[in-house]
This record gives sequence, C-alpha cells and structure tokens, in this order.
Amino acid sequence: MKEEKPMAKDRVEMLSPDATRAMVEKLGMPEAIGTLNIFRTLLHRPKTAVAISNLLLSLLLEAELDHRLRELVIMRIGWVTGSVYEWTQHWPLAQDMFGCKADELLAVRDWRAAGLFSELDRDVLGATDELLETGTLSDESWSRCESALGRDASIDLVAAVGTWLMISKVARGLRIPLEEGVAAWPPDGRAAPADGGRP
Repeated sequence: MKEEKPMAKDRVEMLSPDATRAMVEKLGMPEAIGTLNIFRTLLHRPKTAVAISNLLLSLLLEAELDHRLRELVIMRIGWVTGSVYEWTQHWPLAQDMFGCKADELLAVRDWRAAGLFSELDRDVLGATDELLETGTLSDESWSRCESALGRDASIDLVAAVGTWLMISKVARGLRIPLEEGVAAWPPDGRAAPADGGRP
C-alpha cells in the first residue's frame, strides 16, 4: 500500500501580524475579520481581500436570511466539503453571536437522521445539499424556500451557499492554517469524511 505523504500546512506565507494590521487599516477593513488567517493570506491580493470581506460582511450582517439558518448552512458546507477552517471559525461564532446551539451544529453532520430540526430547517439544509450536489435548485426546492422565507431571504440563501462554498475552496486550496491555539474540528475532533474522517 502506498504511504501518503503528510500535507504541507499552508501554501502561501501569511503576512506578519504587523503587516496585516497596517494593510487592514489602509484598506479600511474591520480588524476583527481582516486579521484572520484567511485574510492574512488573501491580503497578498488586496482588491480580492476587500471584495471577499465586503461580501462576507453583507451576508453576515445585512442579509434577510435568518442568522441561525445561515450558520446551519455554513456548518453544513464546512462538513460536506471537509473545510476544517470554515467549521472551526463558525463553531464559536454561530453559538456566541448568532443563536445556534451546539447540538444543532453537531447535528448538521447527519441532519436527515437528526430529530431536532424544524420543517423550515430541513428545507434550508435540503436546499443547501442540493446546491452542493447539483449546482442548482429544483423548482420544488425553490418554491418551498420562497414560501417559507420569502423571495429576498431565499436569494440570500443561495448566495450564502455559493459564498461559503467559495470560502471552503479558498481555505482548502490555499491550505489556510487554523488560528493559533485552536483545535481542529471542535468540539470532538471528528473530522469530515472529505478531510479524512479521522477521530
């Protein structure tokens, strides 16, 4: 059996903390988001970093989609795509800022078998999986979401799936390291199948 070589931690050297803070201030980015490891890497391309930051903030703070539903969507994307960075970033954020409970976040790993989601939750998670699997939504799925959420929140839902799928690909493709002192795949270290599924 061929032995797998260990993967490098990251592909692009991050800006130093001081250089990052200076760049974030110069570009007018919020420090709380701009100094994360993903932006310490993306700031090598300042216009890209600003555009992605603005997109994330608009969907986090100004969208019509309910915050809790959005976080369930993000955690589902992190799990399905094996993005440890995305899962790890949103594990505390979803609970501390956006009203999610730990058992809900853990249940998105196998949401169809979980008994704690409402019909709306299941419609949103189903739409998320459909978009991830097929790249589109059936008329039936769109109608269920639009009926329950309204047009604008449904647009935000599709935009959120596309956006955090992109973030997953950026984090995995560039091998963005976790923030210092943060353990992988909280709270139990169980990795997604796409990340090796190790305990």
